[in-house]
Amino acid sequence: MANVISDETIEYVGILSKLKLSDEEKESAKKDLAEMLDYIDMLGELDTEGVEPMSHVHDVSNRFREDEVTNGDCRDMILANAPEERDGAFVVPRTFD
Repeated sequence: MANVISDETIEYVGILSKLKLSDEEKESAKKDLAEMLDYIDMLGELDTEGVEPMSHVHDVSNRFREDEVTNGDCRDMILANAPEERDGAFVVPRTFD
């Protein structure tokens, strides 16, 4: 285990995450964080020469549809449901004076 996490670092992480950790939890968190950093260091040793960077493990493409108006102008149908309408808009009670 090359990475050693200090007590101050665990205290700081606890403050940032708004967690109150017991002494037992702090020791466990120190061990877990050190293992995570060791794993990241191990990944850094891999030869990635010629490997294209990727943002996702799956081939992702834009699956959104084109933004086209499909319901057209149906203001009259919508306003037909209004209890009161004036100048093409809903009339609603005043909320303040």
